[in-house]
Amino acid sequence: MWLLMPILVTFLVIICLLMILTILMQRPKSEGLGAAFGGGLTDNLFGAQTTTVLTKFTVWLGALFFLLTLLISVLQVKSFSGPTSIQKQLLKAPAPVSSPAK
Repeated sequence: MWLLMPILVTFLVIICLLMILTILMQRPKSEGLGAAFGGGLTDNLFGAQTTTVLTKFTVWLGALFFLLTLLISVLQVKSFSGPTSIQKQLLKAPAPVSSPAK
């Protein structure tokens, strides 16, 4: 379990970087930031269907990002889902003796 979390976080960072690159490579309708990174280069690299390929790739990366984030959060909660040290001390402490009511 201790090895799984760093591997998942590493995959999450790689997916984040890939998402950044694919989003920046997409050609927006207003030719904003996508044109600054060589909009014609992506047409030559991926062909005429560049926008659909990059859009589908972005959707898959986004879904994978959310699934990995959910998996990491569930594993993190399960790793800490035991009694805390304060709860353990309270369970070990003797029960208080109550005095008879008058």
